[in-house]
Formats: sequence, structure tokens, C-alpha cells
Amino acid sequence: MHRPGMNEENATPQDFLCDFCEACWGEDRPMVEGHRGSLICGRCLTLAFDALWNRGQGVPRPETEVCIMCLSPNDDPVWISPARDTARICKRCAKQSAVMLERDKDCGWKRPML
Repeated sequence: MHRPGMNEENATPQDFLCDFCEACWGEDRPMVEGHRGSLICGRCLTLAFDALWNRGQGVPRPETEVCIMCLSPNDDPVWISPARDTARICKRCAKQSAVMLERDKDCGWKRPML
């Protein structure tokens, strides 16, 4: 998500917000980008991955809504942000995002284990 009214010609880290908690991107908050600029921060990804992959706590995706990371109407269960009930990530995207963030050795993010 981009901060409303951001200057496209002079974007700063504060202009890029997690779609799930609306926190700004920063060195202490790595992010993964989905389609059309959607973003999930490492903290929200930890919660989503743990719920979907470790605990099996995903909910069925409503037919009228899509994962904001892939925009796909797949049958995967989704994690719904507690901060923004319109922000949903599917199980597949949570795994793909976890793989991407783990590959960035500089950020030090690791997927949660039970």
C-alpha cells in the first residue's frame, strides 16, 4: 500500500505501508511486495504464516474477495489481518512471501516454527 498523496517522483520509506497493519517500511520492518504494490511486513507475515501453516487456523476465502497479494480467487484458506479486516493473504502467498523474505539474508527474518 502506498501512503495516500505520496509524491511518486520522490517516494520515501514512510510512503510504503504494510497492507495488513499500515506500518511504514523500515530497516527493522522488512516487507514483501505482491501484485499492484500490495505489501506485507515481516511482523504480519510471521502472524499469517504461523496461523496458516503451523496452526491450520486459516478461514475460507469469501467468494467475492481475493488475496491482496496475488489477487487470485483460489481455494486456499486465508489469514485476515486483525487491524484491517479487508486485508487477506492466502496460504500459498504466505509461503511464497516467507521464502522470499528468508532469502534476504540482510533482514534476518525466519519463518516461525511450532
